Amino acid sequence: MEKNEIIGSVDFSRGLVPAIIQDFKNNEVLMLAYMDKKSLEKTLETGTTWFWSRSRKEYWNKGKTSGHFQYIKEISVDCDGDTILIKVEQVGAACHTGNRSCFYRKCKGAD
Repeated sequence: MEKNEIIGSVDFSRGLVPAIIQDFKNNEVLMLAYMDKKSLEKTLETGTTWFWSRSRKEYWNKGKTSGHFQYIKEISVDCDGDTILIKVEQVGAACHTGNRSCFYRKCKGAD
């Protein structure tokens, strides 16, 4: 798909959409953030991830302050057009805690 096709396939009619960030080499889920049309456009223009911060109410480029950039390798949109999957080359940690993934807390089994 072309960049405009990707943007056009996302349903932003209800506002922000979740963006799942995944390591392109091993498919590890690194984080989940939120995007609007402008942040997706900036991501496609720059080749690094841009998100909308719901807490700070501003756009942020992952890695701008930490140096832990996410370089885009592939972008997919789900069948309903309401979730974005972005595969990246992750530099350093994806999580603000310093962990590689935000999903570092695990529960074994569901008994």
